[in-house]
Amino acid sequence: MIRLVASDLDDTLLNEEWRISPGNLKTIKLAIEQGVKFTLATGRMAVSSRKYAKELGLDIPIITYHGALVEQALSGEVLYRKVIPIDLAAEIVEFLLRNRIHTQIYIKDRVFVNKANEVSKAYGKMADVEVEEADLLKLMEKEPEGLEKILCIGEGPNLRQSADELRRTYLGRLHFTTSKSHFLDMIHPEVNKGNALKALAKQWDIPREEVMAIGDSINDREMIEYAGIGVAVENAHPEIKKIADFITASNKEDGVAKAIEKFVL
Repeated sequence: MIRLVASDLDDTLLNEEWRISPGNLKTIKLAIEQGVKFTLATGRMAVSSRKYAKELGLDIPIITYHGALVEQALSGEVLYRKVIPIDLAAEIVEFLLRNRIHTQIYIKDRVFVNKANEVSKAYGKMADVEVEEADLLKLMEKEPEGLEKILCIGEGPNLRQSADELRRTYLGRLHFTTSKSHFLDMIHPEVNKGNALKALAKQWDIPREEVMAIGDSINDREMIEYAGIGVAVENAHPEIKKIADFITASNKEDGVAKAIEKFVL
């Protein structure tokens, strides 16, 4: 019996227009009506996730920033926050800017970039947020607590080489993950969706055998491995499909709804 379902947003629950399809919406609400807890587990910012939580009528904690920030869906009350220490974040950002890699930093409900460009505009449209311009290094001097996330966006060897160097240099001090092929996300080393989902299940006294997690990308690995039933959508990364217990339909074909119908309803 599945009592808790966690779903990724982009390329999993959301279709190509970044919307929850009528089929997914109907099935999720039916599961909730039957007493199943449904939550979101996304790399997105909290402010970018709330509208989907509201659409689904969720009133439980949702997992954002890959697990760096967990907040109550309706009230926005912060229940858990784990940030990259500011000194470490400044080192990383300085390196990225020096290597001319598009860099965005995230502080609670705001995202900043040194200089707005087509990349930041496309990201803002996708996430439905305003990407603000700021001198990132100066901004961080005023933020002693730290950052939820650092995101690099790019293609080609420059990003790959820099990513390899960062992984070698900061192994154990950062967790590196990705939600899209041209993204590189950096978060606190203890942060991942699996840890956040495990904490929620423990809070509700739900054993892992009664948890289902649905995702598509590398940042979903830990929660799919943790869950009693780990589900990959058909369009998932090959590595995620390999570790999943079940492969459902794609995000274009109501894959989340089909998984819930099979294992929950």
